[in-house]
Parts: sequence; structure tokens; C-alpha cells
Amino acid sequence: MTSKIVPVIMAGGKGTRLWPLSRASAPKQFLEFLGEATLFQKTLARVADAALYAPPIVVTNNDFRFLVAEQARAADVALTSILLEPVARNTAPALAVAAIVIARQFGEQAVMQVLASDHEIDANDVYFDCIAKAQAAAEAGRLVTFGITPSEPATGYGYIEIGEDLGNGANAVRRFVEKPDRDRATAMLAAGGYLWNSGMFMLPVGLFLRELRQYAPEVLDAASEAVAKAQHDLDFERLDEEAFARAPDISVDYAIFEKTPIAAVVPSPITWSDLGSWDSVWKTGKQDDAGNVADGSTTVLDTRNSLVISRDIHVAVQGLDNIAVIASEDAVYVGRMEDSQNVGKLVKHLAALPKTAKLTETHPTAYRPWGGYTSVLNGERFQVKRLFVTPGKRLSLQKHHHRSEHWIVVRGTAEVTIGDKTIPLRENESVYIPQGELHRLANPGKILLELIEVQTGSYLGEDDIIRIEDEFGRG
Repeated sequence: MTSKIVPVIMAGGKGTRLWPLSRASAPKQFLEFLGEATLFQKTLARVADAALYAPPIVVTNNDFRFLVAEQARAADVALTSILLEPVARNTAPALAVAAIVIARQFGEQAVMQVLASDHEIDANDVYFDCIAKAQAAAEAGRLVTFGITPSEPATGYGYIEIGEDLGNGANAVRRFVEKPDRDRATAMLAAGGYLWNSGMFMLPVGLFLRELRQYAPEVLDAASEAVAKAQHDLDFERLDEEAFARAPDISVDYAIFEKTPIAAVVPSPITWSDLGSWDSVWKTGKQDDAGNVADGSTTVLDTRNSLVISRDIHVAVQGLDNIAVIASEDAVYVGRMEDSQNVGKLVKHLAALPKTAKLTETHPTAYRPWGGYTSVLNGERFQVKRLFVTPGKRLSLQKHHHRSEHWIVVRGTAEVTIGDKTIPLRENESVYIPQGELHRLANPGKILLELIEVQTGSYLGEDDIIRIEDEFGRG
């Protein structure tokens, strides 16, 4: 009997290939590229049909936990759970943990669909037809992957060679092919019978766990102990670090799919991209008559086949061809479109230099479970920030040893606690927080609260925060 699919959304990653918009602290799945929703929120939307799907499980890490929770809340999507990996261990351990949790909550007869949180997919009737075929193949006893119909001899993807027809839209997997060079990819497309490996799966939970026991017992043992010793923390499940760290760092492709005799692939002629480079963003965007994709504060003149994105400053591009120009708050990338596959090398170079390493790690805008802040201006003994607080949220009750703060409300209504007093603060009103004084900021209203914060003192680092009370479990 067909039951609801349990989605498992993978939401980790380092965020290097789409620099400077993506950073280590804010990878691409949590950013808006060419639309109002993030890739993670678009993934949530694809599994929002309550008749087909159970609430999803998200596998992420400690750094992204509040981004996951807040973006799911903003998308009005309930989650079954958020599993926090204490260390990165690739997809096999992550999926093993998810399967164990699903077996415990839904039973081993459940089917789980594995989705990356950073793919762009046109979720039309063809897509959901492929989902139905994969679910049927999984319920018939197959470990199923989705194979994307190739549109070009791409070298950035792995390939799957199709085997015998299993009926109902699925085929056996003959073999997996690692990312080929251009000549080999061209030859495979000419020969036919090859698909791109999408990294999406449909897995019968009990059967997947048995294949893990057969082919990757070290992975299963570590995952089982990590789940058994997990700690519940607010809306999150923290996997046991010592146990999870013992899991081999291995993908599910290597650990299971290349060994099992029951692998199947559903050929999927869908519009799909892993958005792994700026040229792939350009290909998926809406191009004008000259082949340009422009987004944000931009002007493009006498330019062809180019991608121009700016989030804050205005960027004007004139007289160029086949160029990517990407401007964030504090960095600008300019390169030929064909070189955009190599942005990761540039990021490694920047990360190795003390003056530019921070540009690869964080944005001037940092997100917190209560909202976030943007660093506007820094100087000797002072710093200016824009704070934004989500309706109904409040910061920790805290104090600072080395700085004082001035808050000016520019939008919304604030509730400010200073010592043993709590006062309302409205637009164009301000307050002073002396060094060492206990204080707290809250947004009791129904719209976003925005303030300008001016910090003054001998040390202005983020680690000069002594939290007395915090509803988000931070020390």
C-alpha cells in the first residue's frame, strides 16, 4: 500500500562556488538568487503537498540551524525534525542517520526521498510523474536515483549508464561514471544511454538500512550510536559528536549505489540544475534579447550573453560579452563565463591571505535566530550596525565588558530592558546602554523592527557578549 513519502533535505555545504554571494556562513541554498524565495525554500515548496509527503526532515549543521528553522517558518512549512551533524561526513552517514530516524518514527516500510537543498528544479507535471515512478520502483524493492536527461556534454556532473528496463519507467543501473573530460562526455552523449547523476534518491528505508549493513557497516554502526545518544535542543536533534565522527567520510554513491545489485534509475527529462557555477545560474535565468540575465541594482548596455547581479551597489556594465559580474555588499567578482567553474580556486586563494580570508567566510550581514545585523561602518573604538528583529522575537539578556551601545529605532516598535526597567521605544526614539549594564532588545510588534546601533569602546568583537538568559540555547 502506498503511503506518504518522507522527504530528507540535505542542507549543509561550504558555499564557495557562487562567491561572493555565497560564503561559508551563508551557502547558496539560503540565498535569493533570481527570485524572492531561497533555493532551500523552493525545495520545501516541492514537498509541501500533504497528500503526497510527510513533513520533511532536514539534515544540516550547527552553523545553519537557525537559518533552516527561520526559513522554514517564513515559508510556512512544518518540519518533522532538524538533524544537526556535529562534523561533516558526506552523504552516506547523513542518509544513514535520516533512515534510522524515519524507521523509528514512521516504520521501516516508509520510503524516503532525498533532495539537495540547493538545486533549481521546474516542479511541473513531468517532475511529479518522475516522483511517482521512483516511488513505485522503491516500493517494489529498488534503491532509486534520478537520472537527468543531458542537454550538453557537461564535465561537472557524474553520469549513469542505463541498464535493462525494469518497467513502469525505471531502469537498472549498469554503472556509474565519474565526472568525465569533455571528449569522453561528448562520446557518451553520442552513444546514448547515459544520464546525469542528479544526487536525488528514492529509498525504501528498511531495505536501505539492510544494504548499509551489508556494504557499509561502519557507517551504519556510527550513525546508529549517534542517533541513540542524540540530544534534543529546542527544535533540533544534536547527533552525538564522538559517535558520528567515527563514520567514514564517504558518499552514498560509493558506499552503496556502486555496490548494490538493486540500484535503479528513473530517467527524468526535467529542467534541473545544481547551480554549481555562475554560468549555470545564467543558463537558468530569464535572458533578455541579447542573452543577458540581470538582477538587482544593475544597468546593462551594449552587452551580450552575460550575467550581472548586484545586491547593494549599482553596477553598470557596458560593451562586454560572455562576462559574469557579481556584486555583494563587500566584494565584486568579474570573470569570463567559461571560467566561472573555477571560482572555487579563487576562493581558496582569497582564504589563504590574511587580508581577504574574512571575505570567504562571512557577509557584512549576519543572520541570527532573532533576525540579524549588517555591519555598516567600522573605525577605531567605534562600530555602526543595522539591527533587524523579527516580529515576536527577542535577543538574549546580556551585557558587555568593553563597550557601550546607542540604539536608534528607524522602523517598528522596540521593547528595551535596561537593568530592572523595561521601556517601549518607537520610531525616531533612542536609548543608551552603559558598559556592563544588563540589557535586552525585543520586537513586540507585527512588523520587522529596524534599529541603528552605535557601539563605542576598547573592544568591539562579537565574543564580548555575556548571555544571562537566552531562549535559543546559546551560552
